[in-house]
Amino acid sequence: MRREMTGTTASEIRTELLRAGQQLGGAANGVVLNLIIMTDESAQHDAMAAASQAGREHPCRVIGVIARPERPDSRLDAEITVGESAPGQLVVLRIYGELSRHADSVVTPLLVPDTPVVAWWPGSGPAAPAADQLGMLAKRRITDAAASAAPGDALRALAARYQPGDTDLSWTRTTAWRSLLAATLDRQHSEISAAAVSAERGNPSAELMAAWLAGRLDVPVHRDVSGGPGITSVAFSADDGEIAISRLDGRNATLSRPGEPDRYVALHRRETPELLAEELRRLDPDEVYGEALIVLAEEAGDAGGVAAGRR
Repeated sequence: MRREMTGTTASEIRTELLRAGQQLGGAANGVVLNLIIMTDESAQHDAMAAASQAGREHPCRVIGVIARPERPDSRLDAEITVGESAPGQLVVLRIYGELSRHADSVVTPLLVPDTPVVAWWPGSGPAAPAADQLGMLAKRRITDAAASAAPGDALRALAARYQPGDTDLSWTRTTAWRSLLAATLDRQHSEISAAAVSAERGNPSAELMAAWLAGRLDVPVHRDVSGGPGITSVAFSADDGEIAISRLDGRNATLSRPGEPDRYVALHRRETPELLAEELRRLDPDEVYGEALIVLAEEAGDAGGVAAGRR
């Protein structure tokens, strides 16, 4: 069922969601969380599609919020989709004029009660997600520094204002890399004296990977520029030679160790729905991400915000 509502109110939208759920046998009964998406017209289709795919694993009430403060008239429009192969319920809100400055008052009545709230900015997000009016409603807040015009600056701003519950899809993109690196270094090897992460210029996942390695290994970690896509290699300088994992095609990696034949490992680049689904699996603070941000903040000379957020 799909319904468009023009010049409406939050109360009317809530009533329509309840009515639609009853018609389809209680569509909200299986909802395990609320997902608020702060987006714009150009990105809303892809963002809602990604949320819908992730919702097959985590049935959500998805509330997309498009704020249009430049419009002179205060108005609220909504598109509601329930059923039609959509897991949970999808709502797109277009909030115009002065009303857009109070988006939290519009969204709050639409949240499924007693259900966790996650906020996601698929485009350029706020520097302090926990202080954002919609971010304050959420237990988990997902940004994506890679969508920013200056990803490195965006990461350092997030580091300076980190609060438990914050995370970034640039960090999620490193999950498979970190698992493979941890398994590689768990094996007996000689002492490591340095490491290097190679990626295309300005890649925020490489920045986080290097910070994570520096914090865990307590060795210098160099950032090298490659042609991509994404992170292309991570190498360790050890007493008995170099340990390296290289991935030049974005799909398969080669693991090289001194005195051993090369091994080949699947290490594909993941799309947004898969990344989002991973983040929705955990609602507790990602302490390892916070630790990586501490290293980034220290490199930028401002660890105060991260340290305060972790107390």
